[in-house]
Amino acid sequence: MRAENIFSSIPENLVDESVELLLRGESVRVERIISKGHVSPATGWYDQEDDEWVLLLTGAAIIAFENDIDLNLVAGDHIKIPAHTRHKVKWTDPEAETVWLAIHYRSLG
Repeated sequence: MRAENIFSSIPENLVDESVELLLRGESVRVERIISKGHVSPATGWYDQEDDEWVLLLTGAAIIAFENDIDLNLVAGDHIKIPAHTRHKVKWTDPEAETVWLAIHYRSLG
């Protein structure tokens, strides 16, 4: 057994957003996402089957929701996005890595 650091192995050249699966279980998936100026495609929305809890570890971002609400996030902010809540990443800091911890899970009941 060995410890790993969430901030290790961050790619130097982030042409594409980096999504790394850290853990997967029967009803949970944990990802480290690294953005640097990356945003969601101009058309379409994320509409996920599972709930998602997101913690912004470093950087800054704006998440847009279909109901015309934009949520500004800075390091330390976290949010729960219920399943089928349509959203997209509108902006991430182009000057610094934005590191996200995303936990996708099925709610009980």
